[in-house]
Amino acid sequence: MSQNIYDNQAFFDGYAQLPRSQFGLEAAPEWESVQAMLPDLAGKRVIDLGCGYGWFCRSARNAGATEVLGIDLSEKMLARARELTDDSGISYQRGDLEQLALPSQAFDLVYSSLTLHYLPDLAPLLGAVYQTLQPGGWLVFTTEHPIHTCAVQQGWLIDSEGQRSWAVNSYQNEGRRVSNWLADGVIKYHRTLGTTLNALIAAGFVLRHVDEWGPSAEQIRANPALAEEAERPMMVLISAQR
Repeated sequence: MSQNIYDNQAFFDGYAQLPRSQFGLEAAPEWESVQAMLPDLAGKRVIDLGCGYGWFCRSARNAGATEVLGIDLSEKMLARARELTDDSGISYQRGDLEQLALPSQAFDLVYSSLTLHYLPDLAPLLGAVYQTLQPGGWLVFTTEHPIHTCAVQQGWLIDSEGQRSWAVNSYQNEGRRVSNWLADGVIKYHRTLGTTLNALIAAGFVLRHVDEWGPSAEQIRANPALAEEAERPMMVLISAQR
């Protein structure tokens, strides 16, 4: 089973303080770019893998989706999602994405936000996602950029002239990485961008868009703290189609 770090009380309490936890999708700086990658959701059946508080589930319903299923490993996250949701068109269930079984051709969109870097192997999940999509259905997801996941101890390197650059550790060395973010011992898995894209192709997907996301100048002006995220890609946004 995947590490259930979100049911760690210290991690859960820390996560609850993040702007995207308190204010939803509009507080996620990448959300506008993600929206541009989504298909028209009117009349569609949608599943959110790693749904967290259910922000995307509720957004999809507001955009016209007829049925939305949110899946998460964390009981604490699911409890919070249910507290925030009053909509019979949305259901939540507990599930481990490493061992996910989904009905055949049941959904038009599979969505996932900042979850897949917790999985040691993408192939089983991508196979399950491919078969649960209708022909022409979409997979849209975000994950931490490999430039980010390869940094075991994240920080800046300062050269002799005082110029700083992001510390990258063993980019080609894929596998398990442990960080202390919000709680000690958070396990993530580093894989190169090529590995992720090739896994999608091997599963049968057609790539539609890849965005090595960073904040715009306008976003940095509005929130100067985002300037650090312009130094290297914070995450990668990918859309693919069956």
